[in-house]
Amino acid sequence: MKKLYALKIYLIALGFCVLFTSLFAFQSYAQKRPVLTEEEQVQEAVTKEIDELFKSADFLKKKTKKFNEVKGYMVVDMAIVQNGKVSSFFKVDSDIKNIDFIEYVSDLVLKQKFEFKLPKQQRYKIRQTINIE
Repeated sequence: MKKLYALKIYLIALGFCVLFTSLFAFQSYAQKRPVLTEEEQVQEAVTKEIDELFKSADFLKKKTKKFNEVKGYMVVDMAIVQNGKVSSFFKVDSDIKNIDFIEYVSDLVLKQKFEFKLPKQQRYKIRQTINIE
């Protein structure tokens, strides 16, 4: 009887060890997005992620298929809000005249969720140049 009781205690302890190990492993996997507080940090992160977006295979495939002739640049103002989303997109200057392409880029950027957050009630306006090759 004592052996059975000791085995139950051992199994319960082992279960707790596995549970806690799993929780800590999961927490390190589910790393939270960093909170950026400086405008320069936000600008750098936005530039990096926007460059990656416009070099991604999905974007290049769609551009080649529907907008193959489009080349040039766009200077845009974007407002980034607390959760890392783009709340507004405004074209400031561009040598691209294809309205459908400009709307496609606008929709693509507005769907973007950046890999960072901002402090509560914080909003940054970022001017970004997008080069399309």
